[in-house]
Amino acid sequence: MKIHFLEPEFAVADAVYPADMREVKEQGFRTVICNRRESEEDYEGERAYAEAAEAHGLEWVSIPVASGEYPQRDIEAFGKALDTSASPILAFCRTGRRAVHMWAQSRAMSPQCNIPDLLTAAHEAGHDPQPIKDLLGQ
Repeated sequence: MKIHFLEPEFAVADAVYPADMREVKEQGFRTVICNRRESEEDYEGERAYAEAAEAHGLEWVSIPVASGEYPQRDIEAFGKALDTSASPILAFCRTGRRAVHMWAQSRAMSPQCNIPDLLTAAHEAGHDPQPIKDLLGQ
């Protein structure tokens, strides 16, 4: 599990497993947002994750999306989770890409968002900013 902070209270990770919830909690996270879908290979299913998160006192939020397919309602739900869930927050998918894209799109909805800073944070976390620029119409 590779964790990269994009904001002081928000980080993304590649594949996280139910057995990782203890480490997630030990690293100080209070909420976990999952962007994986039930049909994905090597995903143990939301129930297993939600139970593991709850067992370690973590808030669990599931916003499953397909790579490259980010409906507005899901972007808004992600933004709401960022704004209302206990922080720090860890979001994950298989590679971290969907989590980064959902974060970028939800943050870009704010008029106060600094897009260059957002792109820099994604790049520093090891993600190509060009697809994000394309998503945001930059």
